[in-house]
Amino acid sequence: MWFFGRGKGPSGFSYSSTAQEVTDGVDASGLTAIVTGASSGIGTETARVLALRGAHVVMGVRNMAAGKEVKEAIVKEIPTAKVDALELDLSSLSSVRKFASDYNRSGRPLNLLINNAGIMAIPFKLSTDNVELQFATNHLGHFLLTNLLLDNMKKTARKSKREGRIVNVSSEAHRYSYREGIRFDKINDQKGYSSFGAYGQSKLANVLHAKELTRRLKEDGANITANALHPGVIATNLFRYQNSVAGIIGNVGKFFMKNLQQGAATTCYVALHPQLKGVSGEYFKNSNLGKTTAQATDIELAKKLWEFSINLTK
Repeated sequence: MWFFGRGKGPSGFSYSSTAQEVTDGVDASGLTAIVTGASSGIGTETARVLALRGAHVVMGVRNMAAGKEVKEAIVKEIPTAKVDALELDLSSLSSVRKFASDYNRSGRPLNLLINNAGIMAIPFKLSTDNVELQFATNHLGHFLLTNLLLDNMKKTARKSKREGRIVNVSSEAHRYSYREGIRFDKINDQKGYSSFGAYGQSKLANVLHAKELTRRLKEDGANITANALHPGVIATNLFRYQNSVAGIIGNVGKFFMKNLQQGAATTCYVALHPQLKGVSGEYFKNSNLGKTTAQATDIELAKKLWEFSINLTK
């Protein structure tokens, strides 16, 4: 079906490829990965496939009961799997700091950081740190988490002589942010709030974060890459705030949406595939290079977002 872009791309994979297919033959033993939002949706499938390929997976989850169930299910399917679940609420900077501090103190290495957790198109709300909740959860929490774990990743890359990878799960919704891209002066403006505009803003921030992080990592000479991706449109609980959309998805979604196995494919491809050794600052979809908007490649906008995020996380 050409209109869904389902033909194979240069990577050899396509819209229909699954996470297991894009990692077939990849040995991830000896790698340690953190996957945020791993207690449901494509986060769960990402954690499962990384564990299947031999990685030690640490799931950062807000709901520990759900995280425990996922862990048990993975170990039941894959008896050799190494999986842990640690509490992490990306909407709370104090929770992010505690998670990162506990992780770094544990002495665990870190090769892969999968910034996957997210919320979508919710009614206006502020986080516990008084930041618009979608921006706080989808971007700011991951920005702080990445910064707090970066020294660990650099040390791991040096000692293991294996490339570290940071993966930001963004969305094609980055194309539909507010007109100015990032509303630096109106981040908490309820009057002008658009649930989908704010979601697009947070997803644009994910792409810009990977761009600026790449520039800084290259300056440091760190053996770490940072990329962003669109996982595809998947019928997950992200749609729980859109009743009409959820109804449509329930009826016809199976005909045009990816399933969870396909939805986790691009994340697993970017995290593990040897084709992407040394590739950084890019945007992927359907397990191939994708195109972004001009705003998403704006170096000055990326730098401004970085400084803005630093100030918000102080």
